[in-house]
Formats: sequence, C-alpha cells, structure tokens
Amino acid sequence: MLRIYASLAAAFAMFTYGAYKALLVFPPISSPENPVMEELYRNVFFHVPINASGFLGFTITLFASILYLKTRDMKYDLIASRAAKVGVLFITFTLLTGMVWAKPAWGSYWNWDPRETTALIMWFVYLGYFALREAIADEKARARASAVLGIFGYSSGIFTLLSTRIFPSLHPPTFGLELEPEMGMALGIMITASIIVFLNLMYLEMRIERLKQSVGGR
Repeated sequence: MLRIYASLAAAFAMFTYGAYKALLVFPPISSPENPVMEELYRNVFFHVPINASGFLGFTITLFASILYLKTRDMKYDLIASRAAKVGVLFITFTLLTGMVWAKPAWGSYWNWDPRETTALIMWFVYLGYFALREAIADEKARARASAVLGIFGYSSGIFTLLSTRIFPSLHPPTFGLELEPEMGMALGIMITASIIVFLNLMYLEMRIERLKQSVGGR
C-alpha cells in the first residue's frame, strides 16, 4: 500500500502543478474568430488527460480479452473487466468535461456533433459490457462472452478517435493539437498524473474483486 500512497502523492503533485500552470500562469490564446476560446482552451488540460486514461482502460481490456481467449486464464478476465470499469468512469468524466467545453464554444451542452455522438455510443457499448457480465451466471461463459465484446467493442473507440476525420465536426481534430512547448509539457504532466490515478484505481479494483472471490469461495 505504501507504493500506492507514494504514486498517488506524486500524481497529486503533478496534477497540482499542471492545474496551476493551466489556470493561473498560461496567458489567454489569440482567437480573433472565436474570442471565447481565448480562455476556454484551458479545459484541454483536464479533458485530454482524462480521455487518454479512459482509452488506456479500453485498450487494456482489448489485450486482456485477447489473452483470455488464447489462454483461458481467468486472471485476464479480471484485468479486462476492471480496466473497463475504471475506463467507463474516466470516459464519463470525459463526456462531462466535453460538455463544459461545448456550452460556451458551441452554444449548447450537447450538439450531437460526430465526436460527441460516437463517444456516447462507445460509453453505451462498455456499459453493455457490464450488463452482459451481469446477465451470465456461469463464470467461464461470462468471461468468454465478455472477451468477445471487449475485442469487438474496441472498434467503437477507434471510430470515436477517427470521427473528426470521417465527418465534418465542430470538435478540434484528435491529432495535431499545437501548443507552446511549456504548455505541451504541462499537458504531458497532467496526462501522466491521470494515468497514474487510473492504474492505481484499476489495481485497487482488482484487489477488491479478488477479496470478494476469496470470501465467496469459503
């Protein structure tokens, strides 16, 4: 547990530093076409790290699901399901921080923009993942069905990432975000902090699930 506390303390320090820079140090950006963006860009320092961690969770689910189908080792089902659970939590916050952006930038909290819509579909896909797990009582059948959905469901994430390239979109492109070097460093620190928090939450979820299994097996 000492390592968890140490890593969370490091994440908190990094987050505090990044938030201080993003909110209080960095100047407004120049945006003659849309003056609201001069300050609203600061949302990026929170929205992007949370989003990156959510996608990390679904990527872990993908690979753990593949490994489960290959080995039938239940530890990979545990990894896949806990990564998906924390991933859904982070994507929920991604949607909420996106709505914070959308209201001043686009005039409404929800605009059915392609990125918003595909992200919402992805969110429902992974909620469906847990609905499926709840519906199947047999442990191995549940793990097998979950692995299949964990693999094919990942396409919803890829579709979300590519949505701004496939369809006309209000959302800034996923790739090609340009920031000043100091801003880029702060964003990188925030992403690192978010990933540390994600991994710790996933680890704790796995420990809790193992404890439940050990108690239930007695």
